[in-house]
Amino acid sequence: MKQRLSGKDVTPAGYKAMLDVSAAVTKSGLEELLLHLVYLRSSQINGCAFCTDMHWKDARQAGATEQQLSLVACWRESPGFSVRERAAFAWAEAVTDLADGHVSDAAFEDARKRFNEGELANLTLAVAAINAWNRIAISFRMTPGAYKAAGSAH
Repeated sequence: MKQRLSGKDVTPAGYKAMLDVSAAVTKSGLEELLLHLVYLRSSQINGCAFCTDMHWKDARQAGATEQQLSLVACWRESPGFSVRERAAFAWAEAVTDLADGHVSDAAFEDARKRFNEGELANLTLAVAAINAWNRIAISFRMTPGAYKAAGSAH
């Protein structure tokens, strides 16, 4: 599969705005590993190979175990995730998969049990950002495999 175009090259201002949103989420105080796991789960749901590859590597670099990484897609039935990570996965799935309607009140109330208002707002921004990145990567056929996590030989 060949990449169709580079958004970074064609629309540098738009690409920078997307990077700024991602940077704001990174600086929000949410745990780095939690963010990468959420990015990975949302990317799996969306079928984005580029972002799945990237965030699998980033999560590993941030301390995820091989077992965690292999079980993100079936986290509900898997050991090894904290209560907070589970809540983040559930929220990410609710915000990512809107095909059957809106995010339910129950999903919101469950997320509020583990995240304060600021954290939940930032987590929602994180999910919105990765969904946007997924759509960019899928639309332009960004090729997975070459990404290397910061400070990693992998």
